[in-house]
Order: sequence, then C-alpha cells, then structure tokens
Amino acid sequence: QVQLVESGGGLVQTGGSLRLSCAASGSIVSINAMGWYRQAPGKERELVAVISSGGTTNYVDSVKGRFTISRDNAKYTMYLQMNSLKPEDTAVYYCNAKGVAIPSGAYLEVWGQGTLVTVSS
Repeated sequence: QVQLVESGGGLVQTGGSLRLSCAASGSIVSINAMGWYRQAPGKERELVAVISSGGTTNYVDSVKGRFTISRDNAKYTMYLQMNSLKPEDTAVYYCNAKGVAIPSGAYLEVWGQGTLVTVSS
C-alpha cells in the first residue's frame, strides 16, 4: 500500500509564505511524475504544478513566479514553496503521484488527503 501525506497548510496573510510537503510511504520502487493540485470552494480541482522524476517543472500561469515545486527522489518527498500568497490561492491542496512503481511490477496513481491553505485579505 502506498500513501501520500501532505503537511504545511494553514492560515497566512496576503503576501505571506507557506511551504507544503508531501511524503510518500510504502513499498515503492520509483515514482514518475508528482504534482500539486488545488480545489477552492465551489470550483473544480486544478493542477497547480508538476515535476518529473528528472526535475522538469510546469506551473499554472496564475502561480508562475510565486510558487516553486521541488522533490527529493531519495526520500520520495515533494515540496511546494508558496510566496506572495493571495486570497485566490485559498484552497485545499492535494498531492498526486503518477507512475508509482511497486515491487509487483504494477504502476499506481496515488492521491493525498489534502491540506487546507487559507490566505486572509
């Protein structure tokens, strides 16, 4: 069983910073792409940022220049450094891992339970 656990959410004022972490655990051989998604109240879940196993990154336009995604492959951990936060960044942030190779030879897609980020104006 593979699990993703997010941490680092909370309440911050406009212009502040937060750092989210996502730790994968279980019988993992390797992980391909990892990403952060978010879902604001009344809205659909959207992709925020992704990072490949080789470190290639992509961001949604609304967070470019403010958010930085990174990962530590040795620790199966991913991070999202969020700076210059805005009220519109308020959402539940979810960690996602695609192409999680397990010892049986299967590949999984795994989601975390989510962590709430609230940016006050």
